[in-house]
Amino acid sequence: MPIGLERRQNTGQFHFVTFSCHHRRPYLEAPEPKDILEQVIEKTRLSHGFSLHAYVLMPEHVHLLITEPPHCTLASTLRVIKGQSSKLLKGSRDHFWQARYYDFNVFTTHKFVEKVTYIHRNPVTRGLVKRPQDYRWSSFNHYAIGETGPVEIESERITHHRERSKPSL
Repeated sequence: MPIGLERRQNTGQFHFVTFSCHHRRPYLEAPEPKDILEQVIEKTRLSHGFSLHAYVLMPEHVHLLITEPPHCTLASTLRVIKGQSSKLLKGSRDHFWQARYYDFNVFTTHKFVEKVTYIHRNPVTRGLVKRPQDYRWSSFNHYAIGETGPVEIESERITHHRERSKPSL
């Protein structure tokens, strides 16, 4: 780990995570790589047991707002996401992802809302779309209209749905 970098994990807090393609190249520019990455994120979410609260897949980087996995470290979960997606997406490249990731602990409701907003506005800020709802590879439409996408988003809507689906005893 680089000198001065301190990761605070096993705190029960949310984590705003960013990781980038190697040399910030736009390896995720086309739809297919983003679709594959969404599948890998969902498969890893299920196997590692973390909750995903927001995400966006940009052409050269990814933002996730997630909980800590219950039985392993956040670093090992991200290693799986990056490793599995790299195997599927690397092609003739030597590297697909940068080795490290950025992690910011989110410990207040204000910061949570700020990070969700930042994630969902990122494609608009970058000029990829005019409105967040027009960008397919983010969790915005889950929040806005309850759309179910390829990655399950943890939200009040999902919690309410799970409670309604529980069998009565």
